[in-house]
Amino acid sequence: SRRGDHISARQVPAEAGMTPLFIDSQIVKWNVEAAIKAFKGDKNAKAVVDRIDVQYQPGHGFTSMGETKEADGRFFLSDNKFSKDRFLPVGPLHPETAQLIDISGDKMKLVHDHSVLSEPHDSIIVRREIIKTRQIYNLDEFPNAVKDPKDSGVFRNGKKVTVKLISQAPAFSLREFKLKKGDEVTIILTNHDKVEDLTHGFAVPKYDINFIVNPQET
Repeated sequence: SRRGDHISARQVPAEAGMTPLFIDSQIVKWNVEAAIKAFKGDKNAKAVVDRIDVQYQPGHGFTSMGETKEADGRFFLSDNKFSKDRFLPVGPLHPETAQLIDISGDKMKLVHDHSVLSEPHDSIIVRREIIKTRQIYNLDEFPNAVKDPKDSGVFRNGKKVTVKLISQAPAFSLREFKLKKGDEVTIILTNHDKVEDLTHGFAVPKYDINFIVNPQET
């Protein structure tokens, strides 16, 4: 392990522990009870249960349900710091890899492998039924929400300008708005759609501004 980047034994069932080996590019599964015996001098204790290669230099690792009291010892995610030869270079910043490993048996198995944005540092693996989300926002949660198309417009106070818009696929409430050079502009955009995943985008390319607004969000 490197700089404390490791998985503690508490994150998997009591009899097993997982450790990423940064230099060796491996994940090691070990038996906690046997490791304690080996530490006490038992030469016959077999602490290491299995090893598996990962690509490459694992920096952070996470077990399924490992952030809860119900760690199940089923899966381990290796977030790796270097991809090296795995992907075509697309610039100075290379994609890295995350690898999902089945650790439920004595022999570990790689079950999924995918690219991730560089330096993956944190992951949580939980059962599907634990994740409960809202599919759209509540319009009333946003004090600045533009609730009526009639409230759309350009509002000027000296050089400070506020533009209020609503979006409802496939259009914005204002087709265009004009400003003066030197204005300090605030744009308030409320998405009036109520359809799951119907997110709207807004961009001002010349000024490198690009954002999204989810259903019923401001």
